[in-house]
Amino acid sequence: MEKEKTLAEIKKELEENKSVPLRESNLVFGEGSPDAAIMFIGEAPGFYEDRERRPFVGRAGKLLDRLIGDIGMRREDVYITNIVKRRPPENRDPLPEELSAYRPYLAREIDAVDPKIIATLGRFSMNYFLPDGKISRDQGKVFWWGEKILLPLYHPAAALRSTSVLGDLEKSFKTLKAVVIKYDELVRQRRGKSSAEVSGDKEEQTSLF
Repeated sequence: MEKEKTLAEIKKELEENKSVPLRESNLVFGEGSPDAAIMFIGEAPGFYEDRERRPFVGRAGKLLDRLIGDIGMRREDVYITNIVKRRPPENRDPLPEELSAYRPYLAREIDAVDPKIIATLGRFSMNYFLPDGKISRDQGKVFWWGEKILLPLYHPAAALRSTSVLGDLEKSFKTLKAVVIKYDELVRQRRGKSSAEVSGDKEEQTSLF
């Protein structure tokens, strides 16, 4: 109940904050299990998300649901959100000032849910954690982000436009399933390393596979 309360407080603050950009659009807050082991993070809501006030409910969302099902889970088992919580006009890319304005709320959302694994969807959410990351190079690779495992993924919308991207995304979801299965082992391996090898700093990302 404490997690639900914290998330509700963050959502209420966002609803009442008149200084954040894109106020002309509806607020689309995260949804799913507050106790989820996996947290999916996209960039910003689109047309259907703005209309329904829920993340990932359009064609890309249906693909995401299918991919989650392919690894033996349901949408209700995970937590899904975006960095920017309101739709940019005409579905354009979020601007730097928009990303900056919503970053603190995402940080609090992550702290509230406290997932074991963060799966980013697209380059904007990946760059929140890996500022120098490149989606074509780093998608499907597994990193440490502080005490959490980070797995950058292509955005499902990109997979709808390219069969090769879809193939890569499906392969990356198999990696995600493997990480879920091997999570405890990966944590033990990391804790077995010396402090000189592994830092707890959130700015360090260590490739696992």
